[in-house]
Amino acid sequence: MNKIFLMIIFFSIAVNAQSSDDELVNPKDLIPDIVIDLRYSTADHVFRNLPSGDIALPKFYTCNESLMLNKLVKALKLAQDSLRNIRTYNSKNYPSGIGIKIWDGYRPRAVQYLLFDVYPNPVYIADPTSGSMHNRGGAVDLTLVDLATGDELEMPTLFDDFSSNSSHTNMNLSQEVINNRQLLKDVLTKVAGLKYYESEWWHYNLSDASSYPLMDFQMK
Repeated sequence: MNKIFLMIIFFSIAVNAQSSDDELVNPKDLIPDIVIDLRYSTADHVFRNLPSGDIALPKFYTCNESLMLNKLVKALKLAQDSLRNIRTYNSKNYPSGIGIKIWDGYRPRAVQYLLFDVYPNPVYIADPTSGSMHNRGGAVDLTLVDLATGDELEMPTLFDDFSSNSSHTNMNLSQEVINNRQLLKDVLTKVAGLKYYESEWWHYNLSDASSYPLMDFQMK
């Protein structure tokens, strides 16, 4: 009886630990059809085109595996489950629904220093001395895609467009683009309960993201 009792306790502890909100997890484990496209794991990022002096601008990540706080992943699952049910939007058909594409999640603090060295503008790149919500696993950069084709829905700008065009206040856009941005905002704030960042239409975070510890390890 004692051995069985101890096994039950151990199993309960293990399950609770695995579902801890402050654990970094791969969103694919909970949301298999979410799309991962970590731009900093490729050469396709804005920092390749910014003035950099002698600073090399390589791939900042070693792989295309995203991590983020389990609490954030559970919020994204609510959003994806809602979006997946959309079959028509903006007079367009989505036979498999709409889904989320992740451009960035957890970001090592060392990478934050590199980005800030290249573009030291705290409006778009958080000062690494205090750290970013990305360095805590509590923020995500993302967009919407047609789950049937993988094509991105048209948004106001490309990812990491460091200009006023990226702001939620930018209304110099087609109605379709405004609607797409609003759909992303509505599902992530009203369904998932996340907060948005006014200067970047693609950035969302947990309301308590800044309360988690800063982390600095590279994905392998």
